[in-house]
Amino acid sequence: MECVTSLLSGDEAVAAAALDAGVSLGTGYPGTPSTEILETFERLGGRAQWAPNEKVALEVGIGVSFAGARSLVTMKHVGLNVAADPLFTVAYSGANGALVIVSADDPGMASSQNEQDSRRYAASAGVPMLEPSDSQEAYDFMLRAIEISERWHVPVLFRMTTRVCHSKTLVRQGVTPVPPPREANFVRDIPTRVMIPAYARPAHRNMRNKLAQMAEWNEQEGPNQTIAGSPSLGIITSGISYQFAREAAPEASVLKLGMTYPPPVETMRQFAKSVERCIVIEDGDPFLVEQARTAGIAVEGKAEMYRFGELNVGRVRRILAGDCTPEAKPVPGKPPALCVGCPHRAVFTTLKNLDLIVAGDIGCYSLGVMPPFQAMDSLVCMGASIGVGLGMRHTLPPEQARRVVSVIGDSTFVHSGLTGLVEMMYNTPESGHVLIILDNGTTAMTGMQEHPGTGRRLDHSHTGKLVFEDVARAMAIRNVHVIDPTKDPKGFEDLLKKSLEIPEISVIIARRTCMLAARQIREYERCDGQQSN
Repeated sequence: MECVTSLLSGDEAVAAAALDAGVSLGTGYPGTPSTEILETFERLGGRAQWAPNEKVALEVGIGVSFAGARSLVTMKHVGLNVAADPLFTVAYSGANGALVIVSADDPGMASSQNEQDSRRYAASAGVPMLEPSDSQEAYDFMLRAIEISERWHVPVLFRMTTRVCHSKTLVRQGVTPVPPPREANFVRDIPTRVMIPAYARPAHRNMRNKLAQMAEWNEQEGPNQTIAGSPSLGIITSGISYQFAREAAPEASVLKLGMTYPPPVETMRQFAKSVERCIVIEDGDPFLVEQARTAGIAVEGKAEMYRFGELNVGRVRRILAGDCTPEAKPVPGKPPALCVGCPHRAVFTTLKNLDLIVAGDIGCYSLGVMPPFQAMDSLVCMGASIGVGLGMRHTLPPEQARRVVSVIGDSTFVHSGLTGLVEMMYNTPESGHVLIILDNGTTAMTGMQEHPGTGRRLDHSHTGKLVFEDVARAMAIRNVHVIDPTKDPKGFEDLLKKSLEIPEISVIIARRTCMLAARQIREYERCDGQQSN
């Protein structure tokens, strides 16, 4: 392959590596900061698709791997929670073709509801994890991840963070030879892939043996780097924290870990012995600190106050100095708000005016909690609005229960709302319940991606379409309504009042295209019409 140097983001670098390595299929669910990986992979000529949710995406990726081909599965950190069920089991069954799972963490919660650290999943599930610190490593480590996956027949977690995903650095492609992928071919192996207890018990032992082998390999050949410096200060670090540490303490000796699980314990031990003071610089949880101390390695960690939010050069300098005085508060920016002309505005205006108890969900409509609406009373995770609303309906006094509504977006409904709707039909509260599906025809929060409810694939080509009102009626829900609240706000308010008054379940689909996506959607539909003619 010809050597090429380009300025790429970490997401783009992962996509380029996947293409160069002959990944057969990339699948995932859009979530900042991981979204651009599959969009770039498709744009470069790879085969990519959006799944209804991360669990399904990983299951599809497992199927690709079982067929002997290479697969890439992408998601943000909270998506890994959704995919955890198949993750823990595929750690036992292993992979055939490479199976690389990107989890993009979001320290500082730029666009997330928590700051969970995906490294915990690597240790808990028992799978190897790589962490790039810039775009070049995102490219190189993706090739390494494919190599590791196929060498040990294991899934590999690939942890990125917001800064690595979105920052651009120079990337040189074509330097490292990439073994060509094998032809897809199914070979029956029931004891390996069918995880009934009789097969899962030996599979667990096999998985632990592989981890021991990978730990030894990580000591000798892993993607770790020691930068010689002053013996008075040594820093153990990984990922984006390496960049901050190098700038904050250029004179220090540094051990940069590329494969953080299973960790190269002896390498860490020898490094710590070679310096007078050894401190671990890492974002998020004290994961590397705990790994080192469990192995009896004397290291310092950051103070608890630095566990929250993103690290930066200034914060790393404070950590090195042991400075625990209060940090300066960041300059407040403009608070987020629903777009002017957003079709959700009419809905939240009505919810506020009627003083309803609103179980909310994840999406741009989460901004309904902000002024001037302040019309959202809970937000937990994708799809939780229905279950949370039902729980409140089951237990609140009647006068309050009748005020509870659940609000969910179209993409989120496909992601995790379908089972909630089944629960609503199956265990109906005495007072009934009202679900409002805000259908703006796109996955707006993450950049206008498609989903099964739009009838278009990742590349915007025509495919089957999930029709929400048909789904609700197929579940024997009698009260199903479709309305445009922006066009008819009074009609929407009257419909909502009527639905709240009856002790039955109702689904109201508030349908109006997102104004930012409307022009593009019209163009997609025009192209579809031309092709069908």
